[in-house]
Amino acid sequence: MAGNERRRKVRGESMALDTMHIVIGIAVVIMAFLSFINPEEYMIFFPVIFCLAAVLNLATGRYRMKRSKRNQKQKLSAVLQMAFGGALLVLTVISAVSIWWR
Repeated sequence: MAGNERRRKVRGESMALDTMHIVIGIAVVIMAFLSFINPEEYMIFFPVIFCLAAVLNLATGRYRMKRSKRNQKQKLSAVLQMAFGGALLVLTVISAVSIWWR
């Protein structure tokens, strides 16, 4: 029974991650489209896009890190993805500061 409960938990986490990818992906596509059509009016979307991309990378990296118990390549992949998410958070701050204090 313990294995069955664990399998449900993994399925639930995977489904939540997939749903998050879909929702945030659609939001990013819409904001990117609007910001490239009229960049002056929708300039505020650039930091939001970077932040959402950072959230996706950090969440996916955390999920991969939790799933890779002993596989060093998967752990390295998860760490690199989380580092990329951190870099995107830095870009979020830089972009927000440059837009808001312009």
